[in-house]
Amino acid sequence: MNSLPGASVPEALQRKLSPSFLLLRLGVGIVFFMWTLDKLMNPAHAAGIFERYYMMEGLGMSLMLGIGVVQMILVIAFVTGTFRTLSYSLITVLHTVSTVSCYQQYMNPWEKPNLLFFAAFPMLAACVTLWLLREYDQWTVDGCRKTSKQTNLAI
Repeated sequence: MNSLPGASVPEALQRKLSPSFLLLRLGVGIVFFMWTLDKLMNPAHAAGIFERYYMMEGLGMSLMLGIGVVQMILVIAFVTGTFRTLSYSLITVLHTVSTVSCYQQYMNPWEKPNLLFFAAFPMLAACVTLWLLREYDQWTVDGCRKTSKQTNLAI
């Protein structure tokens, strides 16, 4: 059995959970990576998104680039499973805000391209799932740290 603080997971189940969590992180991470690249490579477009969906007008290129740099650090932490509680929480909050801010598109799904906005819901479910089960997500930087600490304590 694989022993984690507060929970035991049968090894056969952990062998299935680990790649599943990795795939969820990579899937969510790809979307966030592209949104972040938009801020870094096309800050004017990203500023337009902020104006339209978040009602935040007048964000300049420098601010968009700054947001992009901070978000890229967060995305890397999320994908690698570094500081899982913090990085998974922040990604979940950001995606929740993003999902809720598009409520008008959900009210008129048949107008192009509004149907695409519904993809936000399974992605939000993946974010929440990762956060809720973060201590079982072992193929991560945090998981490696925990394993290393346990090995050192056993020696």
